Amino acid sequence: LRQLPELAALRERGRSLRGQLRALEAEESDLEQRFYLGALQLPNRTHPAVPVGDESQARLLEVVGEKPVFDFKPKGHLELGEGLDIIRQRRLSHVSGHRSYYLCGAGALLQHALVTFTLQKLLSKGFLPMTVPDLLRGAVFEGCGVQPSATPSPVYNIDPARFEDLSLAGTSEVGIAGYFMDHAVQLQDLPVRVVCSSTCYRAETDTGREPWGLYRVHQFTKVEMFGVTAAERGTESEELLDEFLGLQKEIFSELGLHYR
Repeated sequence: LRQLPELAALRERGRSLRGQLRALEAEESDLEQRFYLGALQLPNRTHPAVPVGDESQARLLEVVGEKPVFDFKPKGHLELGEGLDIIRQRRLSHVSGHRSYYLCGAGALLQHALVTFTLQKLLSKGFLPMTVPDLLRGAVFEGCGVQPSATPSPVYNIDPARFEDLSLAGTSEVGIAGYFMDHAVQLQDLPVRVVCSSTCYRAETDTGREPWGLYRVHQFTKVEMFGVTAAERGTESEELLDEFLGLQKEIFSELGLHYR
Protein backbone atom coordinates (compact mmCIF):
# COMPACT_ATOMS: atom_id res chain seq x y z
CA LEU A 1 0.00 0.00 0.00
CA ARG A 2 2.89 2.34 0.78
CA GLN A 3 3.85 2.27 -2.89
CA LEU A 4 0.50 3.48 -4.22
CA PRO A 5 1.09 6.79 -6.03
CA GLU A 6 -2.21 8.22 -4.75
CA LEU A 7 -1.13 7.63 -1.12
CA ALA A 8 2.29 9.16 -1.70
CA ALA A 9 0.65 12.21 -3.29
CA LEU A 10 -1.77 12.58 -0.36
CA ARG A 11 1.06 12.29 2.18
CA GLU A 12 2.98 14.99 0.34
CA ARG A 13 -0.17 17.11 0.22
CA GLY A 14 -0.54 16.71 3.99
CA ARG A 15 3.04 17.87 4.60
CA SER A 16 2.46 20.89 2.37
CA LEU A 17 -0.76 21.81 4.20
CA ARG A 18 1.00 21.53 7.60
CA GLY A 19 3.67 23.93 6.39
CA GLN A 20 1.05 26.39 5.14
CA LEU A 21 -0.87 26.13 8.43
CA ARG A 22 2.28 26.89 10.48
CA ALA A 23 2.86 30.07 8.46
CA LEU A 24 -0.81 31.11 8.70
CA GLU A 25 -0.94 30.42 12.46
CA ALA A 26 2.08 32.66 13.01
CA GLU A 27 0.40 35.39 10.92
CA GLU A 28 -2.87 34.92 12.82
CA SER A 29 -1.09 35.25 16.17
CA ASP A 30 0.64 38.46 15.03
CA LEU A 31 -2.63 39.97 13.72
CA GLU A 32 -4.55 38.98 16.85
CA GLN A 33 -1.93 40.63 19.06
CA ARG A 34 -1.94 43.82 17.00
CA PHE A 35 -5.73 44.13 16.86
CA TYR A 36 -6.14 43.14 20.52
CA LEU A 37 -3.73 45.87 21.62
CA GLY A 38 -5.59 48.31 19.40
CA ALA A 39 -8.95 47.25 20.86
CA LEU A 40 -7.64 47.92 24.38
CA GLN A 41 -7.30 51.60 23.44
CA LEU A 42 -11.03 51.89 22.70
CA PRO A 43 -12.83 53.52 25.65
CA ASN A 44 -16.04 52.20 27.18
CA ARG A 45 -19.15 54.05 26.06
CA THR A 46 -20.49 56.46 28.66
CA HIS A 47 -24.12 57.02 29.55
CA PRO A 48 -25.64 59.55 27.08
CA ALA A 49 -26.66 61.82 29.97
CA VAL A 50 -23.06 62.19 31.23
CA PRO A 51 -21.79 65.76 30.60
CA VAL A 52 -18.74 66.09 28.37
CA GLY A 53 -15.81 67.78 30.09
CA ASP A 54 -14.04 67.90 33.43
CA GLU A 55 -15.39 68.08 36.99
CA SER A 56 -16.61 71.65 36.42
CA GLN A 57 -19.26 70.29 34.02
CA ALA A 58 -20.76 67.94 36.63
CA ARG A 59 -24.45 68.49 37.45
CA LEU A 60 -26.10 68.02 40.82
CA LEU A 61 -29.12 65.80 40.13
CA GLU A 62 -30.60 65.27 43.59
CA VAL A 63 -30.03 66.03 47.28
CA VAL A 64 -31.61 63.74 49.88
CA GLY A 65 -31.99 64.83 53.50
CA GLU A 66 -30.44 67.91 55.06
CA LYS A 67 -26.86 68.47 56.02
CA PRO A 68 -26.66 68.67 59.84
CA VAL A 69 -25.80 72.07 61.31
CA PHE A 70 -23.66 72.13 64.47
CA ASP A 71 -22.94 74.96 66.89
CA PHE A 72 -19.35 73.74 67.11
CA LYS A 73 -16.63 72.75 64.67
CA PRO A 74 -17.25 69.04 63.91
CA LYS A 75 -14.32 66.63 63.95
CA GLY A 76 -13.41 64.51 60.94
CA HIS A 77 -13.87 60.73 60.91
CA LEU A 78 -10.19 60.05 61.61
CA GLU A 79 -10.02 62.39 64.61
CA LEU A 80 -13.23 60.89 66.00
CA GLY A 81 -12.05 57.34 65.32
CA GLU A 82 -8.66 57.87 66.93
CA GLY A 83 -10.27 59.53 69.95
CA LEU A 84 -12.55 56.52 70.39
CA ASP A 85 -9.64 54.13 69.72
CA ILE A 86 -11.58 52.42 66.90
CA ILE A 87 -9.34 53.59 64.01
CA ARG A 88 -5.56 53.54 63.97
CA GLN A 89 -3.72 55.03 61.03
CA ARG A 90 -0.69 56.65 62.60
CA ARG A 91 2.64 55.03 63.47
CA LEU A 92 2.19 52.28 60.89
CA SER A 93 5.21 52.97 58.66
CA HIS A 94 7.10 50.05 60.26
CA VAL A 95 4.08 47.72 59.96
CA SER A 96 2.28 48.34 56.68
CA GLY A 97 3.26 51.78 55.39
CA HIS A 98 1.24 54.83 54.46
CA ARG A 99 -2.43 54.53 53.34
CA SER A 100 -3.08 51.54 55.63
CA TYR A 101 -5.14 51.36 58.82
CA TYR A 102 -6.48 49.20 61.63
CA LEU A 103 -10.12 49.04 62.74
CA CYS A 104 -10.51 48.01 66.39
CA GLY A 105 -13.44 47.19 68.65
CA ALA A 106 -16.53 49.10 67.52
CA GLY A 107 -14.70 50.10 64.31
CA ALA A 108 -14.31 46.46 63.23
CA LEU A 109 -17.87 45.65 64.34
CA LEU A 110 -19.21 48.64 62.38
CA GLN A 111 -17.60 47.37 59.17
CA HIS A 112 -19.09 43.88 59.68
CA ALA A 113 -22.49 45.40 60.49
CA LEU A 114 -22.53 47.57 57.35
CA VAL A 115 -21.56 44.62 55.14
CA THR A 116 -24.21 42.37 56.74
CA PHE A 117 -26.88 45.08 56.51
CA THR A 118 -26.20 45.62 52.81
CA LEU A 119 -25.98 41.92 51.95
CA GLN A 120 -29.28 41.17 53.69
CA LYS A 121 -31.03 44.01 51.86
CA LEU A 122 -29.79 42.85 48.44
CA LEU A 123 -30.49 39.18 49.13
CA SER A 124 -34.09 40.16 49.92
CA LYS A 125 -34.22 41.77 46.45
CA GLY A 126 -33.30 38.50 44.73
CA PHE A 127 -29.57 39.04 44.22
CA LEU A 128 -27.35 35.97 43.76
CA PRO A 129 -24.63 35.98 46.47
CA MET A 130 -21.14 35.13 45.27
CA THR A 131 -17.58 34.96 46.57
CA VAL A 132 -14.85 35.40 43.98
CA PRO A 133 -11.08 34.90 43.62
CA ASP A 134 -8.88 37.84 44.62
CA LEU A 135 -6.17 36.76 42.14
CA LEU A 136 -7.13 36.92 38.47
CA ARG A 137 -5.46 36.80 35.08
CA GLY A 138 -4.70 39.87 32.99
CA ALA A 139 -7.32 39.15 30.30
CA VAL A 140 -10.10 39.40 32.91
CA PHE A 141 -8.86 42.83 34.05
CA GLU A 142 -8.56 43.97 30.43
CA GLY A 143 -12.15 42.87 29.80
CA CYS A 144 -13.17 45.28 32.59
CA GLY A 145 -11.18 48.17 31.10
CA VAL A 146 -8.16 47.83 33.43
CA GLN A 147 -4.66 47.28 32.06
CA PRO A 148 -2.56 45.57 34.76
CA SER A 149 0.59 45.93 32.65
CA ALA A 150 0.32 49.75 32.52
CA THR A 151 3.08 51.85 34.09
CA PRO A 152 2.44 52.61 36.88
CA SER A 153 0.10 49.66 37.28
CA PRO A 154 -3.32 50.43 38.82
CA VAL A 155 -3.30 46.98 40.45
CA TYR A 156 -0.90 44.89 42.49
CA ASN A 157 0.87 42.39 40.25
CA ILE A 158 2.06 39.11 41.76
CA ASP A 159 5.71 38.11 41.27
CA PRO A 160 5.67 36.51 37.78
CA ALA A 161 8.52 34.19 38.79
CA ARG A 162 6.07 32.43 41.13
CA PHE A 163 2.61 33.07 39.60
CA GLU A 164 2.54 34.03 35.94
CA ASP A 165 -0.04 36.66 34.88
CA LEU A 166 -1.90 37.07 38.19
CA SER A 167 -2.91 40.34 39.86
CA LEU A 168 -4.93 41.30 42.94
CA ALA A 169 -8.42 42.60 42.15
CA GLY A 170 -9.31 46.17 43.11
CA THR A 171 -13.02 45.29 43.07
CA SER A 172 -15.09 42.10 43.02
CA GLU A 173 -16.48 43.33 39.68
CA VAL A 174 -13.42 41.76 38.03
CA GLY A 175 -14.00 38.35 39.60
CA ILE A 176 -17.72 38.40 38.79
CA ALA A 177 -16.99 39.43 35.20
CA GLY A 178 -14.52 36.53 35.01
CA TYR A 179 -17.29 34.15 36.13
CA PHE A 180 -19.44 35.22 33.17
CA MET A 181 -16.52 35.47 30.73
CA ASP A 182 -16.92 33.09 27.75
CA HIS A 183 -20.16 31.93 29.39
CA ALA A 184 -23.63 31.85 27.86
CA VAL A 185 -26.65 32.90 29.92
CA GLN A 186 -30.18 31.87 28.92
CA LEU A 187 -32.26 34.85 27.79
CA GLN A 188 -35.11 33.90 30.12
CA ASP A 189 -32.68 34.05 33.09
CA LEU A 190 -31.80 37.72 32.47
CA PRO A 191 -31.22 40.07 34.13
CA VAL A 192 -28.82 38.34 36.52
CA ARG A 193 -28.22 40.39 39.68
CA VAL A 194 -25.11 39.43 41.69
CA VAL A 195 -23.92 40.71 45.07
CA CYS A 196 -20.42 40.11 46.41
CA SER A 197 -18.54 41.31 49.48
CA SER A 198 -14.79 41.26 48.92
CA THR A 199 -11.49 42.73 49.98
CA CYS A 200 -10.36 45.26 47.35
CA TYR A 201 -6.66 45.94 46.74
CA ARG A 202 -5.68 49.19 45.04
CA ALA A 203 -2.20 50.42 44.18
CA GLU A 204 -2.94 54.03 45.17
CA THR A 205 -0.12 56.55 45.29
CA ASP A 206 2.07 56.24 48.36
CA THR A 207 3.74 59.64 48.72
CA GLY A 208 2.63 60.33 52.29
CA ARG A 209 1.31 63.75 51.21
CA GLU A 210 -2.38 62.85 50.74
CA PRO A 211 -4.90 63.85 53.40
CA TRP A 212 -5.15 61.42 56.29
CA GLY A 213 -8.21 59.26 56.69
CA LEU A 214 -9.83 56.20 55.19
CA TYR A 215 -9.71 57.53 51.63
CA ARG A 216 -7.66 56.14 48.74
CA VAL A 217 -6.36 53.35 50.97
CA HIS A 218 -4.58 50.28 49.64
CA GLN A 219 -7.07 47.73 50.99
CA PHE A 220 -10.73 47.90 51.99
CA THR A 221 -13.93 45.84 52.08
CA LYS A 222 -16.72 46.63 49.64
CA VAL A 223 -20.13 45.21 48.75
CA GLU A 224 -20.62 45.19 44.98
CA MET A 225 -23.80 45.06 42.89
CA PHE A 226 -23.22 43.56 39.43
CA GLY A 227 -25.77 43.00 36.67
CA VAL A 228 -25.89 41.06 33.42
CA THR A 229 -28.69 42.18 31.11
CA ALA A 230 -30.11 41.37 27.71
CA ALA A 231 -29.91 43.90 24.86
CA GLU A 232 -33.13 43.05 23.03
CA ARG A 233 -34.82 46.46 23.44
CA GLY A 234 -31.66 48.47 24.03
CA THR A 235 -32.98 49.86 27.34
CA GLU A 236 -32.33 46.92 29.68
CA SER A 237 -28.93 48.14 30.89
CA GLU A 238 -30.21 51.62 31.78
CA GLU A 239 -33.24 50.12 33.54
CA LEU A 240 -31.01 47.93 35.71
CA LEU A 241 -28.72 50.90 36.42
CA ASP A 242 -31.75 52.87 37.65
CA GLU A 243 -32.75 49.91 39.83
CA PHE A 244 -29.26 49.72 41.35
CA LEU A 245 -29.23 53.49 41.95
CA GLY A 246 -32.59 53.20 43.72
CA LEU A 247 -31.16 50.47 45.97
CA GLN A 248 -28.12 52.61 46.79
CA LYS A 249 -30.45 55.45 47.79
CA GLU A 250 -32.49 53.07 49.96
CA ILE A 251 -29.33 51.92 51.73
CA PHE A 252 -28.13 55.46 52.47
CA SER A 253 -31.58 56.65 53.55
CA GLU A 254 -32.11 53.70 55.89
CA LEU A 255 -28.75 54.49 57.48
CA GLY A 256 -30.04 58.01 58.14
CA LEU A 257 -27.42 59.67 55.97
CA HIS A 258 -27.68 62.94 54.07
CA TYR A 259 -26.30 62.51 50.54
CA ARG A 260 -26.29 63.95 47.06
